Order: sequence, then C-alpha cells, then structure tokens
Amino acid sequence: MGRIVVISTGGTIASRWQGSGFAADADGSEVVATAPLPEGVTVELVDLFSVNSPRLTTAHQLTLLRTVHEVLADPDVDGIVVTHGTDTLEESAFLVDLHHHDERPVVFTGSQRPMGTADGDGPGNLYDALLAASTTRGLGVLVAFAGRVHAARGTVKTQAVALDAFADPSEELLGKVGFGKVTVLRKPERPRALPLPAMPELPPRVDMVMHHADGDPVLLNAAVEAGARGIVLVGTGAGNATPEIVEAVAAAVARGVLVALTTRVAAGPVTEIYTHGGAVDLVAAGAVPTGTLRAGQARIAVLSALLGSDDAAERTGLLRRALGAAGSVLVGA
Repeated sequence: MGRIVVISTGGTIASRWQGSGFAADADGSEVVATAPLPEGVTVELVDLFSVNSPRLTTAHQLTLLRTVHEVLADPDVDGIVVTHGTDTLEESAFLVDLHHHDERPVVFTGSQRPMGTADGDGPGNLYDALLAASTTRGLGVLVAFAGRVHAARGTVKTQAVALDAFADPSEELLGKVGFGKVTVLRKPERPRALPLPAMPELPPRVDMVMHHADGDPVLLNAAVEAGARGIVLVGTGAGNATPEIVEAVAAAVARGVLVALTTRVAAGPVTEIYTHGGAVDLVAAGAVPTGTLRAGQARIAVLSALLGSDDAAERTGLLRRALGAAGSVLVGA
C-alpha cells in the first residue's frame, strides 16, 4: 500500500509520567512501536523533536513545514504522518496545509491519553493515520483522530480531555475509518497553495485579542506597541466589537499591522451585519474577516501572509488567498 514517513514531534502520544504530571519524553521509534501497521505499509521515521505542543514556537512549526517538503521531495514516498500534541495540532496542520501543493497526503494525529496506559488511544489513532496516509490522495492535509478523518482547514480541538477531540464545527465530517479502510464523505475546497516561506531569523509577532463585555482597546493597542505585525481580533457574535475598538483597528492598519477578524462563537462565519462597532465597521476599518476559521488558524493565516511579503497590499492579498473558500463538495454518504 505504501511507503509512509512518520515525523515525530512529541505531545501526549509521546508522553510519560514525570512525577507530578505527564510530559513528552519518548522518541519517535517508541511511538511508532506502539501501533500495528496496516497491511502493505512500510514506515520510516524522522525524529524531529519531542515537546509538549503548548511549548511549540513559530520556529518549530516552520521547521516542521520545511521537513514535510523535504520528505515529499522523494517521489518514492507515498505519504506522511505527523504525530503531534493536540493543544496546537490545529495550528501546525493548517500551516502545512496552506503551503501543501502535493497530491500525496500529510496526516496529523496524536492522542488524548499518554503512551503506555491501558486505555490509551495513541496506537489506534496512529494506525488510522497510517491507513489514511497510504490510501487517500488529493485531500490536502488531514487530521485522523478517534476513527474520524478531518480536513486540516477549519478543524479545531473541541474537547479538552474526551477521546473524540477534534471537529470542524462549521462543516460536515470529511471521512471515517473502520474495518481497515477510509471512507471519504466529501472533498474539501482548498485555495491555491502559498509559496514555501523562508526561515526568518526572527519570526513576525502575531497576537490574538478577544472582545468581551467592557472590552476596550487597551490590549489591542498594547500588542501594537509591543511590535505585533499581525493581530487577530476575536469578536463576539458574527464578529463584533465597539466603536473604540474600530478606531484602534483603523490606527493599527494605518501603521501597517495586518488585522484579521474572527469570532469567539464555536460555529458559523464572520458576517457583516452590525454597525456601531460591529463587523460592518471593523471591515471598513481594514480588518479582514476570516469566514469560519477560528482564532488559532486565523493567526496562522496572518503569519503566513506576513512571511510571504513585505508589501502591505501584497500581505493583505496573501491573507485573503490563505482564507480561501469556506465550503466543500459532498462526494459520498
């Protein structure tokens, strides 16, 4: 069925008890050894790093992105599986997807329970990811978890500790795994891949600011003063805030800061409905609405746009391209 390269980055799937809590300390060979291999699959390993995913930096993620491209430069590789911590998996998977132009799959997986536990979910998730990596094509970057297959775009962690940790709250399920096969239910729409970015000596700062009752521009302005080149404003409702925050957004955009607008609501798109500080005014002030992408992935889109150009207009164009289409086409049931 295929030659699959597993890139190991740590996370709960590589974690063991440290005396006061769990932390990643197992290498990739130990992780791979926990799972049975699908019939006909051979595995090679890239032991990239082993960290808990909340500790990942932009440098880690860009290293992972470049490693994926280096592995796929070998035409005899049939697919890639990335084992990753669940806390920031949605961000790393989306970054790779934004720059992925290959028909061969890259499948992210991990676990909610540490390795070696009697009820651990890591081995099953890794088996499913290997199966998806060896049998699917043309779907972009995927997330295989708890018997389900998700498109990277739009998929977020929706459960803090439950095994069925990931979903796209605004889309139907992409696929499922059972009885040794992957069933694809729809084909995701994906924008044209962005060019592979350079490895900057100092990655651009991109901050997130959430609106709430009594929210004011203090934190947004502080982010600008701290040197943020990009800001994700997490609005209420369909993407709303206040007239004072609209003014702060306009001032930030005037200084060359790339501002994206998302919402703290779990599902549904950012929509220009309300004025008096709502999305109508925020978009008019220069904020770019992110559709159904939520904060973590919106931040990755802003980061990729900033890495792609030093020109303000080009960066905005790259951000809009990264945001792409929110819909998909059903291909099965």
